[in-house]
Amino acid sequence: MMKECDDEDTVEIERCTYLFAKAGLNDTTTGIILLILSLLLLCACLAILVKTLQSLLMGRMAQTLKKHINTDLPHPFSWLTGYLFIIVGTGMTILVQSSSVFTSAITPLVGLGVISIDRMYPLTLGSNIGTTATAVLASLAATGDKRSVTIQVAISHLLFNIFGIMVFYPVPFMRKIPIGTAKILGNTTADYRWFAVFYLILVFLIMPLFFILLSFNLVLLYIVITIILIALVTITTINILQNRYPEKLPAKLRTWDFLPLPLHSLEPYDSVFSKLLICCRKKEEDEIKPMEMTAAPKESNGA
Repeated sequence: MMKECDDEDTVEIERCTYLFAKAGLNDTTTGIILLILSLLLLCACLAILVKTLQSLLMGRMAQTLKKHINTDLPHPFSWLTGYLFIIVGTGMTILVQSSSVFTSAITPLVGLGVISIDRMYPLTLGSNIGTTATAVLASLAATGDKRSVTIQVAISHLLFNIFGIMVFYPVPFMRKIPIGTAKILGNTTADYRWFAVFYLILVFLIMPLFFILLSFNLVLLYIVITIILIALVTITTINILQNRYPEKLPAKLRTWDFLPLPLHSLEPYDSVFSKLLICCRKKEEDEIKPMEMTAAPKESNGA
């Protein structure tokens, strides 16, 4: 990075001062190093945050906080509790100006058992609304002809989150979809540590790139989306029937054992990842030791 200083006929070139400026590295290498360092720093800060919260929220304080946060409003206003926490999540996110900071701060509390996942859900929804406040404030600072466009973008972001909440929260049945999915993913990650990394790469990298490539051919995109939706609906329906009404299914469909093991279990993949990554080995279950039964001493009969 160079800075030119034009003083009449003299042009003076001065190197800007920044981290690694004197290391002789190009911009790409410097960017990669800073990216790795920032990710390591982020992970370290989150680990310190979890440890700090775990040490602070113990004993009586944890019980008090758990009691007040997970308690509903008095009857007949108990149904308003979730909406109240949506407002709380919105306000807290507006104060810190970051939904990532807010959710990262309260997520460890769920792991510690202080906040239930059902209470975390409305807080996260409120955080999604609060995070749009930054964009709305930034759009109001625009001037000229671009101001109306920036406001439209900010309002679109706000309305998108609001309508998403209107779909997945007011109807109690719809709340079970994200909460149930979160529980399934959490239980899977607890057993297979590598699944969290796989999920992030799949959902936030591979799938967006896949659908972006398909978008160049709309017919093919619609065909693929239709096939995926049909498969999801079919698998979900069979899973529900297997859990609740197995007698209504043919004997072969009452379990997924008729499929090859890699299609209905993560065990084959876990054996591969366990050999490659020591930190991502499957969480071993504690072996239950059999209880030793000791015979009660017999009472001696008196002569």
